[in-house]
Amino acid sequence: MSVHELLIFVLAAGAVIVVVRWIANRTGLPAAALLPLIGIGYALLPGPNVSLDPDIILTFVLPPLLYSAALDSSLLGIRRNLRTVVSLSVFLVLLTALLIGFGFAWFVAGATLAAGVAVGAAVAPPDPVAALAVGRRAGLPPRLVTLIQGEGLLNDATALTILSVAVAAAVDGDFSAPAALGQFVIAAVGGVAVGVTVAFVVRLLSRPVSSDPLLANTVSLGVPFVAYLIGEQLHVSGVLAVVVAGLVVGHHRPQSASGAGRLQTSAVWRLVDFLLEGFVFLLIGQQLPAVVRGLASYDTSTVVVAVSITVGVVLLLRPLWLLLTQSLPRSLHTWLGSGRFDLGSGRFDKDDDTEPDDGAPLTGREVVALSWSGTRGVISLAAIFTLPLVTESGEPFPDRDLLLFCTYVVVFVTLVGQGLTFAPIVRALGLRANDNDKARLRNEARSASVEAALVALDDLQEQNHDDIHVHVIDTMRGQLRTRLGRYQRRVALLRTSDPDSPPVSATYEAALHVRRVALDAQREELLRWRDTGRLPDEGLRTLERELDHEELLLPDRPAQR
Repeated sequence: MSVHELLIFVLAAGAVIVVVRWIANRTGLPAAALLPLIGIGYALLPGPNVSLDPDIILTFVLPPLLYSAALDSSLLGIRRNLRTVVSLSVFLVLLTALLIGFGFAWFVAGATLAAGVAVGAAVAPPDPVAALAVGRRAGLPPRLVTLIQGEGLLNDATALTILSVAVAAAVDGDFSAPAALGQFVIAAVGGVAVGVTVAFVVRLLSRPVSSDPLLANTVSLGVPFVAYLIGEQLHVSGVLAVVVAGLVVGHHRPQSASGAGRLQTSAVWRLVDFLLEGFVFLLIGQQLPAVVRGLASYDTSTVVVAVSITVGVVLLLRPLWLLLTQSLPRSLHTWLGSGRFDLGSGRFDKDDDTEPDDGAPLTGREVVALSWSGTRGVISLAAIFTLPLVTESGEPFPDRDLLLFCTYVVVFVTLVGQGLTFAPIVRALGLRANDNDKARLRNEARSASVEAALVALDDLQEQNHDDIHVHVIDTMRGQLRTRLGRYQRRVALLRTSDPDSPPVSATYEAALHVRRVALDAQREELLRWRDTGRLPDEGLRTLERELDHEELLLPDRPAQR
């Protein structure tokens, strides 16, 4: 493929991503499920195609996606739900790999345990991108979002470590359980240490560069690759290093970054996510011909049995595990989950009334939703494509083509099947975040911040100032009190309103309309000044930026309160 052909291919893929996003916004269908279907359609047409290079995916695609997701995650929320997150991202991944491995060894003709564990490790970690994209649009409660995020951030490190152990056993025929456990512990602890160290260095660097958003963005874009490369060079989990660095940096970002830097960094990472995720989902669809091509040497019955074992374990084990970990005795569920499931009420009884809300047991409906959120993605394909072609003896890697096909089927079934049905299931379960409670909490926090500002002004006024300073302080105090009164009225309204019927303030709606009309009029006048030569383009861009910041304070849709 020439340079011009490659450019045309990339531009065409970008156009497809934009069109699919537009269709998804209009129809409510998830783009993560539509793009693989389009990729399959393109792969069946004559012309150039792009094959998946696992090294490129693991080095250039996975780190920024994981880091961006970690930046937007809640470190405190994951810590409050750590038992459930660890249960899903470590124990469930390990059990999935082992069950598929034994299933292959027992029921697939000629398959080995090591080969089965390898494909099990590849398909074990869910990719939360599709589930979260659909879940947020469907109004998934914040706690489930945190659980899906936490699981998706941490399970890749577990799966890749298990995969490396299984591949080593398949290649040289040597396997030691203690050695494998030691390798996993070293990789995990080392990855956490590298991530914390990188985050500490980033915090030190962020102080001198925080005043320049371009420098801050450059540092931010480089962090995931630095963390990943250091982890890999030290033979620990580079994936876990990226995740930990992102969680720590994101947790401290309000203190270490400037307002302009945060706005620009968030915009840059949203664009990176949009493009990378789109290309990744298209790439998944385009791998079908390469995966199917190697199945000619297998009996149909062998393929059916292998696929059934892989897909069956992936789809059935997750809900069974969630039910099990929520119904264990007190002495065991402390480690693997929290609470006991009550079949009569359909809820998990809480053991400790003093436990925070985020640590409360999952309800039956939450278990169903979480069970159906396990979509697999590009990390599974990238992992299975890393399988070597031959073993140390020169023999072909056992059942490599069959393992590739099983992984692809799991990715396709979960990404498209679960991706298309996740939102309807969430709505049917009645799981929806309480928008009134979220809005009330935001306005209570706004009120608290304004009250802190008023106290600071009182302290400032006690110092010696001239009349000008006193006048400025009084003016600012009046503005803050007006704002405080508005927030407090919103809180009172939200406390007395029906949770299922968000209150609509006619005054607030009118104020939004007036502000938008005023902003549009200001922009039109500035353009007239520019077009008549009274205002240079540089001045126009500066004034437009001021109006843009004002517009960012307005909701991007008609206000509901």
